[in-house]
Order: sequence, then C-alpha cells, then structure tokens
Amino acid sequence: MMAGGNARYVRYIAIAIFTLALFYFVSNSKYDAAAIRAGITKAGGSTQTETQQPPTDGSSGDTKQPPQQKPPQQKPPVKNNKDGEISTTKKPPAGDAKEYPLALSPEDPKWDVDLVGIAPGPRMNATFVSLARNSDVWDIARSIRQVEDRFNRRYNYDWVFLNDKPFDATFKKVTSSLVSGNTYYGEIPKEHWSFPEWIDQEKAKKVREDMAERNIIYGDSISYRHMCRFESGFFFRQPLMLNYEYYWRVEPSIELYCDIHYDPFRVMAETGKKYSFVLSLYEYVETIKTLWDSTKKFMKNHPEHIAEDNSMGFLSDDNGDSYNHCHFWSNFEIGNLDWLRSKPYMDYFESLDQDGGFFYERWGDAPVHSIAAGLLLNKSEIHFFNDIAYWHVPFTHCPTGEKTRLALQCHCNPKENFDWKGYSCTSRFFDINGIAKPEGYENQQD
Repeated sequence: MMAGGNARYVRYIAIAIFTLALFYFVSNSKYDAAAIRAGITKAGGSTQTETQQPPTDGSSGDTKQPPQQKPPQQKPPVKNNKDGEISTTKKPPAGDAKEYPLALSPEDPKWDVDLVGIAPGPRMNATFVSLARNSDVWDIARSIRQVEDRFNRRYNYDWVFLNDKPFDATFKKVTSSLVSGNTYYGEIPKEHWSFPEWIDQEKAKKVREDMAERNIIYGDSISYRHMCRFESGFFFRQPLMLNYEYYWRVEPSIELYCDIHYDPFRVMAETGKKYSFVLSLYEYVETIKTLWDSTKKFMKNHPEHIAEDNSMGFLSDDNGDSYNHCHFWSNFEIGNLDWLRSKPYMDYFESLDQDGGFFYERWGDAPVHSIAAGLLLNKSEIHFFNDIAYWHVPFTHCPTGEKTRLALQCHCNPKENFDWKGYSCTSRFFDINGIAKPEGYENQQD
C-alpha cells in the first residue's frame, strides 16, 4: 500500500511539472508570435508595425484615432491632422550627410549602387504634395506609381493630399496603398477656395464671359481661378504643410522617364536652393495683361524685398520695364516652404491678391511663383534639374546628353525634349546664370 501511494505521488508531481512546463512554453510562444507579427518586413526593407497602425472603419477608410508620430529624427509632430492616415512606419535612416555624399553624376562615387532597398543616409524634412479631387484617384495613382518606382520607394518620403472637399474612402485606400511613406489628407478651408470679399462679382463674371467668347483656355472657369490663387498663396499654409520645410509638387497623370539616383531634397538643402524647375516657357499673354504692372507697384512699395543678385534677366528684356512672359512650369516644382511663408513672398502675394487679377484676369500660379523666385531670390537659389525627366501634357523634359539618359535608364525620346525649342525659356535661364548648355543641346533645337 505504501509503495502504491508513493507511486501515485510521483505521478502527480510529474504531471504537475509537465503542466507547468507546457504552460510556460505556450505563454512564451504567444509573446514571440506577437513580436514577429509586429515586425513584418515588407518588400524593400520597410517595417510595418501593426500596433502603430490606427484602427480603421472598413466601410469608410477613416481613422479612429490620430496617427502615431514619426520619430523626431524624421519630422516634427503632425499638427491638426484629424484626417491623416499612416500607410507604414519606417526606422530612422542611419548616418549623416558626410557619411553618405550625394552621387549626382556617373562620375561620382557610389553612383552604381543597386537602386533597391531603402537608401542609406539622412532624410530632409520634406513631403510630396498633390492637389486632387476624388475623381482624380486613378490619374493621381498613375503619378504616385511613377514617383515611387523611379525614386521614393528607396526614400519613403511622406505624401500630403489636399482637396476642397472631403476625400472619400476609395481615394484614401488607393493612394495609401501605393505610397511607401506616410499619407495625410487635408480639406481646404472655404476662405482659401472662394472669392475674397473685395472682388466685384459682376466685373469678374463679365471677364469670364469675355474670355469664353475668345476661347481662352480655362477662361470661363471659376474653379481654375480658385486653384491658381490657392497654389499661389495658400497651399504652403495648410496645417499639414506646416510640418515640413521642403515640398515636391506632383500633379495627376504625370510621368517620370528616368531613375533618380540621389535625393533632390538633399540637393536643395545642402546647396541652399529655394526653388527648382524642369520646364519653362512663355505664358499666355491674354491671361496676365496687368500682372507685371502689379509687380512693378510691389517693387516700388517694397524695394527691401528685391534680391541683390536677382533673375530679372530671365523675366524681362528691358531691365524690368516690361515682362517677357517667361515662367517656370509649376506643375513640377521642388521648393522651400519657409521661403514661401516668408515676409517677402507673403507681401508679394498679398499685394497681387488685393489687385484682384486672379479673378479680373486669369493669373496663373506659375507666373506668380516664377516672378517671385526671379525677384526675391538670388540667382544661385534657383535650380534646374536636368536629370529629372518629366512629362505633363503637352510638354516633355528629357535629359540632354545620351550618356546621362543611358546612365539613368531613361525611356523618353530626346527629340521630344522641350528645353531648347523656340518657345522654351530654359536657354535664357542658362544664359543669365552663365551655365554651359549640356552637350548635344543643338540637336534638340527647332
């Protein structure tokens, strides 16, 4: 009896030990599984952390709570971002500018590194920004794919989308699925997308009717005028944009023809550039008849804002008496937001806005940005990106120089390059800055 009892006790103890061991193993396996799920590695090396994704309502696509902030190394906390959504989170990039010098040409070290995975080196406080409607979803999706495939899949910069109406669930789901950085969605306040109180509505209406009769493009459009005024004076003051120092404007239905081997935001920051372009041309005269008169009034009232080494030679053939209508095409631009928010630029915009030409004529944001950059910045602060190949109907910028095009794996036709045609102003930009034109430009003239 005693022997049988001891045997039972031994069995009970063995079962207890086995049960405790099993419980311990299962418990630790759960935590390990959770850790693995929280660090799933996506293609390209990014890490998607489930616990940092705000829960979404599958029917609407709207976030239930604000997105998690990025680490401070990447950008400051988002302000007033009630509609923002995070598409994925990233580890802060390693290293600094000295460790990872920019490779701007095939002759530079590390030019031939594989354009796969996350690029090493620092990131600037920068974002892409797109003004789009819900109906533009598939056109902007095309643009996003172009930008991501040629550049941003290695750098993971944010993307801000702005609309004068709320973005719908489809727009958010499609765009956030394509972007490798964070996505944010902002609704433009009515006061930034409407007639200011000092505009004579009847006078503005007659202008639109007259332009419609003369078949001036967008001449009768109210929304186009709101867009031009918004891009001229308000996009950089939206709450979401206040988090950034640099922007890259992307329109629906654009194309990038070449790989981008380096970070253009770093070029802007490290070389002191404030504004950049890839295409320039002459503006439609009938849309800006009094723009230069308003500009001359501003120059007279604010001589302190005019840069000493400005680009008047790009804008005028007679030292400022008249405007030659040259402008940078602003549907592509990379620029410094702090400059746009500066007193010189804001004084210029406010002066133009009070004159009413956005509605009494049809002033575009392209000549406004261009004149401002030409007068308020030194020539050295404006940059031409020859190696960013770009198309927006109807013009193409295809890098000049076969060696450059082959090195960048471009698929554009150099015969379609607009840079050196008679209606382009890019040659003038090279001349006033004393820059040698790229080899082979003669073959792309008219």
